[in-house]
Amino acid sequence: MSIRGFGSDNFSGVLPEVFRALEEAAFGHQQSYGNDEFTEKAINDFRKIFGENVEVFFVYNGTGANIVSLLAFCRPYNAIICPETAHINVDECGAIQKQSGCKLLTVPTFDGKLNIGLIRNHLHGFGDQHHSQPIIISLSQCTELGVIYTPEELKEICDFAHANNLYVHMDGSRIANAIAYLGCNPLDITAKAGIDVLSFGGTKNGMMFGEAVIFFNTSFCKDVKYIRKQCLQLHSKSRFIAAQFSAVLKDDLWLTTAAHSNAMAQKLANEASLIPGVRITQEVQGNEVFAIIPREHIESLREKYFFYPWNEDASEVRWVCSFDTTENDILEFTSLLRTELSK
Repeated sequence: MSIRGFGSDNFSGVLPEVFRALEEAAFGHQQSYGNDEFTEKAINDFRKIFGENVEVFFVYNGTGANIVSLLAFCRPYNAIICPETAHINVDECGAIQKQSGCKLLTVPTFDGKLNIGLIRNHLHGFGDQHHSQPIIISLSQCTELGVIYTPEELKEICDFAHANNLYVHMDGSRIANAIAYLGCNPLDITAKAGIDVLSFGGTKNGMMFGEAVIFFNTSFCKDVKYIRKQCLQLHSKSRFIAAQFSAVLKDDLWLTTAAHSNAMAQKLANEASLIPGVRITQEVQGNEVFAIIPREHIESLREKYFFYPWNEDASEVRWVCSFDTTENDILEFTSLLRTELSK
């Protein structure tokens, strides 16, 4: 029996608009491997948002999006600078190291955000044949701690990177949540900030499957079609990824759903913070809430409203809201939380 909860935005179902788009794409014949009208339309939809000069490649999942993005810039002797909490470091089972042969240069942070001071610590050994050569910075928007880079912070990092002959990758599995929170133009935290390549998330925001890789620095696109194929990320019936993206991009649905999940996370944090024994550990900016709660109550709570521990040593947990999280979910869970912690 399934139970509702706050385990992940991957737990939620699929938007009705996505189902209808998949149904429309299901009939008739189309050419395969991206040579279809649905893929062409979705690429044009992305170009209306991010600029006519971007190149777009559709892939199956977030790990694949990050690998394809980074492999376009990296060789096995290169190194990738990223936060210690980065998804590519913690949650992708060494996939980028295996596929690229690159070293990850990780940076400890409190909230998952990089800055030029932290990056500078890894800028040495250039030209030394004994050292992996830093080539690209990978940052997450939102970070793995739910915190969001401002356009100014991103531009400072990108300007610094480019001045030091580095590139910048954005893991944007939750980029919609960041844009909804900032209320900015999508270009403000991507092309205008200087991002070279973006992993654009779809699955965490109401799609059934599929992500996109968007190149702003298109000079590195020449070999991407081969990289995508070798990484097992080329979908033969590409139209079923593309049609979903067209559906969520239409009329800014992707931002509407993200704004809802953000609002639910804020409500959850507000309600939970009123309960004795709960301490919110990060400012809630996206759709994630991080909290310390008494260790002895975690398992009984998880049995009724599922969520994951984040830092077991600190008794810190993570609650994630989705496009289909309801106010009733929040009120039921916080009522349960209040009752459980009063025992």
